[in-house]
Amino acid sequence: MRLVELAPDFVAGKPLLQTIEAAGFEAYFVGGAVRDALLKRPIHDVDIATSAYPAEVKALFKKTVDTGIKHGTVTVLDHGAGYEVTTFRTESTYQDFRRPDSVTFVRSLKEDLKRRDFTVNALAMTADGQIIDLFDGLADLKAKRLKAVGDAHERFHEDALRMMRAVRFEAQLNFKLAPKTRAAIQENHRLLTKIAMERIHSEFIKMMLSPHWAVGLADFISTQLYAATPGLAHQQQALTAILKATGVCVNEAQVWLLLAWQMQWTPDQLQQVLKAWKSANDVITASTTALTLGRQLLALSDQALNWALYQAGALALADAGHVLQMVGQIQPARVQALQQQYAALPLKSPQDLAVNGRDLMAAGVKPGPVLGQQLQHLQKQVLAGTIANEPQALLAALGK
Repeated sequence: MRLVELAPDFVAGKPLLQTIEAAGFEAYFVGGAVRDALLKRPIHDVDIATSAYPAEVKALFKKTVDTGIKHGTVTVLDHGAGYEVTTFRTESTYQDFRRPDSVTFVRSLKEDLKRRDFTVNALAMTADGQIIDLFDGLADLKAKRLKAVGDAHERFHEDALRMMRAVRFEAQLNFKLAPKTRAAIQENHRLLTKIAMERIHSEFIKMMLSPHWAVGLADFISTQLYAATPGLAHQQQALTAILKATGVCVNEAQVWLLLAWQMQWTPDQLQQVLKAWKSANDVITASTTALTLGRQLLALSDQALNWALYQAGALALADAGHVLQMVGQIQPARVQALQQQYAALPLKSPQDLAVNGRDLMAAGVKPGPVLGQQLQHLQKQVLAGTIANEPQALLAALGK
């Protein structure tokens, strides 16, 4: 098979392949970029594999960076773009189930491709678009099937994160796991505990933000990968119920809010889970704030909601409204009405109040906790519509 029309990213990288080949070595585009080109998906990182050893690659180009030279990777800088050029290699044992203890550079493309994770990622392409398929990746691509290269058990023992990559690819590509690959993940799911939480976190969030997230999540559950993750290990029933949600989360905070809503976590419980998952502080704040607001949206009257909306802010309202729609707890018209209610609030932040701490001290309020209490009292009164947001009216209402 040959791609007649190459994507611009391949066209831009073609001179590198030609330079390497002119020196007597083999060079190919490999991996996900080739897969995505065949699927007519957007091309991202273009990787190149070659029979040239790192020192030989460096000798061919003026600007290179030793980004991973121990593992055979040299980044070639060309016309403002960077291309990772990696020497064909074989790998030794994997004592930590993630990184090889050592690598051996080889001159064989087949030896290099046979160590890759899935057949659809083990495709190579020449500079003129000819596809090299040594492991029936094209057939799996056509069948929308995700199958490990060679023995699935070996692939997952080499790198246990590949099991998370499998469900993530399912969600991104709308593929199905091949039976033997699925069985190997289920049998080896406990190996996931050997992997750094940050890496598991990254794959999980990519999966949940994908168009076909429910496909990936279904196998995350069925293969028992969930049992090797904090906070989800004993939540099979609740996780399965999430599959009924409609739509797609648009950010990480919404992902965790969706899970927390179904798990019936409190904000404190959600925070504990997110810390165990090594989530960023801004994600923890955003998701817990949205969870609190989500409950208030269903429990409070419109008038009481003014204070809740003010405290949470527009982003939390957007996240809570989106997820509540996904789980069928709220209708789009109601979300629109809430957004209009927020837009009409006389205050959006404490800085919008017509008086500040200095004004209150000038009016006789002593510094300390009472000062903060008075400012909050005035904000509540303004939001409730009982006081106009004007200096004279606010100062007249102090202590009342």
